[in-house]
Amino acid sequence: MRVILILFVLISLLYSTDATIEVIKKTDLLPSLAIEDSSEGSDEMFKTMYFKSIVADMNVLSIFNVDNSHHKNSYDASSVLVENKNVNYVVRYKTSISSNGTLNVEMKLLSKNGAVFIKNYSAKNIKTYIFVIHSMAYDINKFLNQPSVEWIKRKVIFAKMTAPKKSEIFIADYTLTYRQVVVSGGLNLFPKWANKEQTSFYFSSLNENKPTLKYVEMTTGKSRAVISSDGMMVCSDVSEDGKKLLLTMAQDGQPDIYLYGVESKKLDRLTKYKGIDVGGQFVGADGIVFVSDRLGYPNIFYKKNNLNGAEQVIFKGKSNSACSVFNKYIVYKARESSSEFLDNTFNLYLASTDSDLAKRLTSVGVNEFPRFSVDGDAIIFIRNFQGQSSIGVIRINHDTNFLFPLKDGKIQSMDW
Repeated sequence: MRVILILFVLISLLYSTDATIEVIKKTDLLPSLAIEDSSEGSDEMFKTMYFKSIVADMNVLSIFNVDNSHHKNSYDASSVLVENKNVNYVVRYKTSISSNGTLNVEMKLLSKNGAVFIKNYSAKNIKTYIFVIHSMAYDINKFLNQPSVEWIKRKVIFAKMTAPKKSEIFIADYTLTYRQVVVSGGLNLFPKWANKEQTSFYFSSLNENKPTLKYVEMTTGKSRAVISSDGMMVCSDVSEDGKKLLLTMAQDGQPDIYLYGVESKKLDRLTKYKGIDVGGQFVGADGIVFVSDRLGYPNIFYKKNNLNGAEQVIFKGKSNSACSVFNKYIVYKARESSSEFLDNTFNLYLASTDSDLAKRLTSVGVNEFPRFSVDGDAIIFIRNFQGQSSIGVIRINHDTNFLFPLKDGKIQSMDW
């Protein structure tokens, strides 16, 4: 049974995990880091993939110059390898798998003064090994008093088309190394986390007479219908306390944005423009930003919930959509080219409601589905370029981008 389980995991590893470092600035100023593998067992494929995943996370932290060489050393060795003697930090770890399939990991962070941080980890299911690695990265970052990367341990939820009018919804880690189907059968789209704890989520079901928003409780797996509407039903944002939803509905044939009270079940229409208003995002306690074609092309607008008017907030680009908000900052998708015969470029830009300026975050391909992390430290997105889809992570304050290639299909929508 243990052999079958490990084979299953190794097959799944083929769908992960090398991080492609796209942009790193000022790396010469960062401390150096090497990694020493002390793992037990004879499964070299698992050892290699585990090592590559650690390298990826250490790179994504953006606080080290990481040596990608796969060094091996005894866990109890009194000193680091000769080739690592001038390195600022060494992460040494040992993995082992118990008879019941539990993955055990011992880890120590060494400096020139010896071990400075030691911690052990375990995972009851070897398929979730990547979350152990994310926890290791989080703990090392915290020990070194760096700004929090709580997001690195969070789960991604996404919908993927599997056939015409069929899709599946997955739970994954941010590198998509771990993936689990949580909704299947029919056409189910636009998943959205219902709370910060990621214990429940919403999604749009197109399998009923009307598009229906459904709610799923992760602990029980049970789902229930929340609200239905003719034409369109998408939950684009959930308030911080989880008590309010922003919905895009098309009850009158044109999509508008509605505010829905989870407890009161009260529905308030926030926009009444005779065109397209979609993708509302909460801004503060009484405002939203959303995508509208009020200028004759898609752009980002802001309005207070209790007022009728809306004001343009983005002035860079003339086909702007798919925005995400954190405090006063907005990340959005902008079309950079318009060609009937060539692939068009869509880049992500970062803007502030306090300024007309916008900073470009990507450079090539179709970059879409941007989502801020819960702390605003990072942005996750999908890039499609030259027939290859990848999940991307942007460390905003570090000016670094990372890409994790997808091996099987394209994502329809996602939340972080």
